[in-house]
Amino acid sequence: MAKIAIVTDSNSGITQAQAKELGIFVLPMPFMIGEETYFEDINLTQEEFYTKLQLGENISTSQPSPESVMKLWDEILKDYDEIVHIPMSSGLSGSCQSAMMLAQDYDGKVQVVNNQRISVTQRQSALDAKYMAGKGMSAAEIKEFMENDRFNSSIYIMLDTLFYLKKGGRITPAAAAIGTMLKLKPVLQIQGEKLDAFAKARTSLQGKNMMINAIRNDINNRFGGVDAHNVWLQIAHTQNHEAAEALKQELMEEFPGYEIHIDPLSLSVACHIGPGALAIACTQKIPE
Repeated sequence: MAKIAIVTDSNSGITQAQAKELGIFVLPMPFMIGEETYFEDINLTQEEFYTKLQLGENISTSQPSPESVMKLWDEILKDYDEIVHIPMSSGLSGSCQSAMMLAQDYDGKVQVVNNQRISVTQRQSALDAKYMAGKGMSAAEIKEFMENDRFNSSIYIMLDTLFYLKKGGRITPAAAAIGTMLKLKPVLQIQGEKLDAFAKARTSLQGKNMMINAIRNDINNRFGGVDAHNVWLQIAHTQNHEAAEALKQELMEEFPGYEIHIDPLSLSVACHIGPGALAIACTQKIPE
């Protein structure tokens, strides 16, 4: 049986310390802040990121350099036969396409998965890939399964502010001003490639109910019914851990018997939506 390594990036929410415990390799994502380059979970913590964001510093995301990707793969292939590489969604970054091009020089030893996941759903993909490798599936088989499974997850995100969407040019200043005046709480969704508008809430309570109802609808109509054996439930947030814990208690009442994982939302998403966001995600479990 081939020895297979699982690689993802820090958008999965898996820290370097957690990666060692899980037996997964995590490529840190780079950020440009001013004139300097920072790497998530290496020389840029969540706290430092939000401090710089709220101070108004110019923060932009970037792809990992080809050299950093190939260096990691080359080191791994000294001890492993094959690699399954799971980058963030191809609709949110060019890093997936870049990795696919680089993998062409590895004679099939590196399989890059384009299953359009991010944050807690990307994390679950890495865990699923590790499970499948342990069951004896090849890297190519894992890639094929995960790409066929790409639409079996959902994320709904309630924003606390429209400032960062306006700053990034994703909504007009007029729309941001009206939304702020009306105290709207936009709810966004990620299903497949894109980060899209889903609904507008007037209050946080209404926004949470919208997300819970959307998740329940997905579970019932897409993922085989409200059964903890069918679906992983997850919560993500941007510098909003206390609200995330409170939301977990609500979800435990709505969906009894589920294990619910909480993680900070990927910084690559956070820099476009700002602090205070809450997200609910679900991912269909792979068959045992």
